[in-house]
Amino acid sequence: MKRRKFIRSGGLLAIPALNVNNLLGKPPSSMENSLTEKTREIPVVGNYDVIICGAGPAGVTAAIEAGRTGAKTLLLEVHGCLGGVWTAGLLTWILDNKNKSGIMEEIITSLKQMQAVSDIPTGSSISFDAELMKVLLEQMCLEARVDVQYFTRAVATSIDSKNRITHVITESKSGREAWGGKVFIDASGDGDLAALSGCSFDLGNEKGEMQPFSLLAMVGGVRVDEIKEFVRWEGDSGQQSKSRLVEQIVKAGILPSYTKPGLYPVRDDLFMFMGNHEYGYSSLNAKEISKATLHARAELHSIINGLQSLGGPWKSLKLISTAEQIGVREGRRIHGLYQVTQKDLISGIRHNDAVCRVNFGVDVHSVKKEGEKKGSYNQGIKSKPYDIPLRALIAKDVNGLMMAGRCISGDFIAHSSYRVTGNSVPMGQAAGKVAAMAALENKLPQDIKWQETGLESGK
Repeated sequence: MKRRKFIRSGGLLAIPALNVNNLLGKPPSSMENSLTEKTREIPVVGNYDVIICGAGPAGVTAAIEAGRTGAKTLLLEVHGCLGGVWTAGLLTWILDNKNKSGIMEEIITSLKQMQAVSDIPTGSSISFDAELMKVLLEQMCLEARVDVQYFTRAVATSIDSKNRITHVITESKSGREAWGGKVFIDASGDGDLAALSGCSFDLGNEKGEMQPFSLLAMVGGVRVDEIKEFVRWEGDSGQQSKSRLVEQIVKAGILPSYTKPGLYPVRDDLFMFMGNHEYGYSSLNAKEISKATLHARAELHSIINGLQSLGGPWKSLKLISTAEQIGVREGRRIHGLYQVTQKDLISGIRHNDAVCRVNFGVDVHSVKKEGEKKGSYNQGIKSKPYDIPLRALIAKDVNGLMMAGRCISGDFIAHSSYRVTGNSVPMGQAAGKVAAMAALENKLPQDIKWQETGLESGK
């Protein structure tokens, strides 16, 4: 058996997990009810060229691209499937995908071949089967020779004297483990890896307020033709289906937390249901996320039961499943070498190192319930298609660290536009390619020129 390398926890940026059998001394006077754990060594269980934390649309794409480029790649995920909000979150509706080539186009083509895309016309959006998406993404990762580890969360990192991240420390059923890497990608959504590494970040609007969570669900028992006037499809002019649907919910005696609910067709008899807003919670607080999830799940059951009680086309409506993870719109926006801003959207900015062209407009869900009826989602801002540069995917404060997905460097307004998953995929692919090239050439990501990657930015 090969001897495993060890990292002493004294060199890490976080205290090891609590073990009450190894307590030493008294807690610091400034920390009431705290415990100090005995220092211990952490085994280094693997060394990689590229390590990605988070297997959502951005992370899984980054892993596939890094693996295909020839880098030894590790993908760490807290849930038991790939796809993140697409699968564990049941967001089976891909926005802003039409001008995206590369892996985004490949995924859509494969889903169609698997008959996993809705037969119901859905306009510019792609509606897909979440279970088949799981299988497809796993197959793509395995073919790219990506090592996937589920049920594993990043809890600390190690930074060397050159301010470069060298290891990520995780906790799982296997205990506390360390993984060495040359380049790391934070695709956690909330910027967890970057924050653990000491990166600066922004959170929410200028007051620190964040957009609401939404728990999604799958419902069935009815067919599209029976409830078509309440369904989001290509013929839903002006999204009038939402107004009709909320009228039905109120008719059932329920005042929903979200006044613009939607039924999105996946199959003729299967729909994604978005009918919930959880206001005032932080995506960085497990207690608050738990409270929001408990309330949201109870509300979704109440709404579906209420609709069923109306009889008529709703008599056989059933709630099939609620998402494993609640949908989070706002997390940390990590400071990068460039910040995407509201001005970029208004001007339709172009960059020589553009990794993605965003066509989706401003989409701010009101940070407070009372503001839901007062303001528009676009905040009165007229945006143009704009570019996200590679620099916005490279951390400013720590070397060897990139970001992909909604935790890239941007302001509150810009984030509300680029956060949709059709943009997360090309960002992930760009990060994966650059990270792999940097690792294989022993360079930092900022030393790789975008034009040398051979990827298209999407026009």
